[in-house]
Amino acid sequence: MLDKLTIDDIENTEQREIAEIIGIDSYIKLVKEYGGTSIYILKEDSLIKDIRDSKIREEFNGGNYVYLAKKYNLTENSIRNIVNKKELDGQIKFEF
Repeated sequence: MLDKLTIDDIENTEQREIAEIIGIDSYIKLVKEYGGTSIYILKEDSLIKDIRDSKIREEFNGGNYVYLAKKYNLTENSIRNIVNKKELDGQIKFEF
């Protein structure tokens, strides 16, 4: 029966919006796979965080914290944490 479903058949406003955004075929696939369950869609920032952090490390020249903070709309402290994480990744960490 789902093969007969159109966007106009979807009465729930939120569900109709999802179908309009992703298309009826993708919506039907979503219903078949996840229908009746709760799913969480990540925010854009969460999806691109690793890519952003990698670019920040590539662009870091040893002292351009303020520039990168402004460019990526982060605090200078956040830039320091991102840059320092790269340095810590290769080190052995001891838990006490």
